Amino acid sequence: MKSHKPAVVAHMHEDAIKVAYRRWAPVYDHTFGKVAAEGRRHAVEMINQSTGRVLEVGVGTGLSLPDYKRSLEIVGIDLSTEMLEKARERVAEEGLSNVTGLHEMDAGELKFANESFDTVVAMYVMTVVPDPEKVMKELARVCKTGGEVMIVNHFSTEEGVRGWVERRMAPFGDKLGWRPVFDVDRVMVCPELKLEDKRALRPMGIFTMMRFRKTHQPS
Repeated sequence: MKSHKPAVVAHMHEDAIKVAYRRWAPVYDHTFGKVAAEGRRHAVEMINQSTGRVLEVGVGTGLSLPDYKRSLEIVGIDLSTEMLEKARERVAEEGLSNVTGLHEMDAGELKFANESFDTVVAMYVMTVVPDPEKVMKELARVCKTGGEVMIVNHFSTEEGVRGWVERRMAPFGDKLGWRPVFDVDRVMVCPELKLEDKRALRPMGIFTMMRFRKTHQPS
């Protein structure tokens, strides 16, 4: 049952992503933002047990920003100008002084030095970016040794009704702005990242949270 595998490695194009998220920006909070709320809340609860500097990759409209504890310094990046505008409005309206930067930036080419953050989190990002493997390597690079890289993401299945639906949706990835078919192997590419926790999240286990510990900085 490997005939559909080429869909797994289908490429997302940056221009198509920007167009899709320009379309999503006005309604994101009330559509996908609500679907993803449980996973986002759970990830932030985990991060709030830590200290230091946090990078949120794919910060979007900033839905998670008010939930971080104020003693954490939060930096966010996103590829979408429109999403970032909404995130900046949220920061201003809620007086989130611990959010020290919101930058338009490609997750595959982070403009931060090695080992800049204690925690790096990417929620609902890996099925969106053009090159997930490159992004994982960047998340690992900017995380401090001993720090944590966390991802929350949809991983596809080959089985059952869900697998059938995902394969039928796969050709429409560019229009959707994300890949319905996405294998977990695509994020297991950094030897310096040790997987410490993997769990299915509500609703219905559609999303998975993975927590990695960075054990060393590659030479």
